[in-house]
Amino acid sequence: MAKTKTAFVCQSCGTQASKWMGQCAGCNEWNTLIEEVIYKEKKGGVRRKFVDNISKKPVPITQVSSEDAERIPLPDSELNRVLGGGLVPGSVTLIGGDPGIGKSTLLLQLGLNYSSKKILYVSGEESANQIKMRAERIGKLHDNLLLLTDTSLERVMERIEECEPDLVIIDSIQTMHSPEVDSVPGSVAQIRECTSELIQFAKETSTPVVLIGHITKEGNIAGPKVMEHMVDVVLQFEGDRQHLYRLLRSSKNRFGSTNELGIYEMQGSGLKEVHDPSKVLLSQRDEGLSGSAIAASMEGARPMMIEAQALVSTAAYGTPQRTTTGFDQRRLHMLIAVLEKRCGLAIGKFDVFVNMAGGIRVDDPAIDMAVLCAALSSSEDFPIPAKTCFAGEVGLSGEIRPVTRIEQRIGEAEKLGFEDIFVSGYGLKGIETKGFDITVKPVKRVDEVFQQLFG
Repeated sequence: MAKTKTAFVCQSCGTQASKWMGQCAGCNEWNTLIEEVIYKEKKGGVRRKFVDNISKKPVPITQVSSEDAERIPLPDSELNRVLGGGLVPGSVTLIGGDPGIGKSTLLLQLGLNYSSKKILYVSGEESANQIKMRAERIGKLHDNLLLLTDTSLERVMERIEECEPDLVIIDSIQTMHSPEVDSVPGSVAQIRECTSELIQFAKETSTPVVLIGHITKEGNIAGPKVMEHMVDVVLQFEGDRQHLYRLLRSSKNRFGSTNELGIYEMQGSGLKEVHDPSKVLLSQRDEGLSGSAIAASMEGARPMMIEAQALVSTAAYGTPQRTTTGFDQRRLHMLIAVLEKRCGLAIGKFDVFVNMAGGIRVDDPAIDMAVLCAALSSSEDFPIPAKTCFAGEVGLSGEIRPVTRIEQRIGEAEKLGFEDIFVSGYGLKGIETKGFDITVKPVKRVDEVFQQLFG
């Protein structure tokens, strides 16, 4: 009989240690090391009857087919966009997000709308009655969506072998447990083992598998970090539960770009795809108030018009505050320093609050010019013209640097009825701006923007 071996495993990062320590040497977290069995004689384990046990032989790289992976298009256009065109057969996709953000609703809605394929929805958190009540609210029921409420990976694999689905959804991977690992569900060893078994099944049968993962209080997917390296695609479903909009981002995609963004609106009947986010985000804007500027941003290949709001007020407690929502706080500090050094504006002694309207988080540097203009508009209490927008990165010397895909940004602003757009004067070489019905105003320095806006 094989001897049982144990190790102390960090529940945050998966680092193993031979003895217990108060602080993990891998991630420096405290009190996260728990003793787990790392090797134990197998009890039979999960059955594997998917392919023949024929050993694969190495082949020259010149003989390997270089054709693009065939994709399975989904009825959800936003999910298709983020995945790069659909699911790839044999791929494993991991979706993480805050509790209650809508991960289960998103995938259940996908199963209800995808009636042409047989889908197995495995839930370890809810009963079949609970799932059906939600399904009746968000979509039309059909017989090709199969429900299974179980947490044993061995029994789940048996049912998969019996029904041979075209897509498997696991909700969630932290609730699954394998008999080959002698530890509680949700532990690092269990998550790693269950993920490994599902990946092997997906690769052997060319069946796509979608996993739902819980996240920690820091916003990372719970479990060992190696799990994100094992899967093919990692998606983050995010958004403020106080807002209607949910964002689906890709942090890893072996089959496509990681720059795409999917936007949904949470309604009583489920998640509604937002095909034109610019109109939605700008529809409730007060045009006569100061401290608001519109930026032409890009999320992957999708142009978006986003409202940057700023509030500059006297510091009430002596030390000025810098608070941001949806914008990098360190970048705000840099932009305020540029205002003081290059433009001579004493704004550093004031409180500055910046918010991206609609709960959107923006990483595009092209929004810098809009944030500066919104801050100055609030400071001087002078509103920016409603039909004016901005697209430019601000450098440390106060120059307006060019941004990518400027023609798409200008086209989006023109489509939404804007009359003027401020862009970098360094990035218009080879671009014909006369073909647009919007006035393109090239600027090279921050003070030029302020002179044209505020005189």
